[in-house]
Amino acid sequence: MRIELEAPISEDVYGLLGEHLKDMLAISPAASVHALDRHAMSTSDVTLWSVRDSGALLGCGALKELAPDTGEIKSMRTASAVRGRGVGVRMLIHLLETARNRGYTRLNLETGTEEFFAPARRLYKRHGFRECAPFGDYRPDPHSRFMAIDLSTEDSQASTRREC
Repeated sequence: MRIELEAPISEDVYGLLGEHLKDMLAISPAASVHALDRHAMSTSDVTLWSVRDSGALLGCGALKELAPDTGEIKSMRTASAVRGRGVGVRMLIHLLETARNRGYTRLNLETGTEEFFAPARRLYKRHGFRECAPFGDYRPDPHSRFMAIDLSTEDSQASTRREC
């Protein structure tokens, strides 16, 4: 498995992101879906990576810069055929390391509350994310769970090293 920067974003990644958006709209009310569309994914404050194996797309994930010291995980998605094989873990570790290298002291994310999102919430908790109040432009929403990790602590770095 290799993690690669997606710039420009390839058609297969757009397809996976389209699948992601479709699933989110099927599970949550439209007003509670915060996945980035094709246009929003191409803005200068968002960086997107893919996970590939022999060229085949396995997943993707993005970082959005909210402030010079704060980022947000966006559009983490694993292709359905390879779920449970560590693709999400690899991407999350990459995003955490990249956030630290950028000098972020806090990394946020928003995910759903429905059972569909339970594996993602467990993954984030295993890596040190804790529930928090809405951040940025988000507002309280019964369909959203907000999580964050303090990247300035040694504990957050230790959880990443254990997984590598």
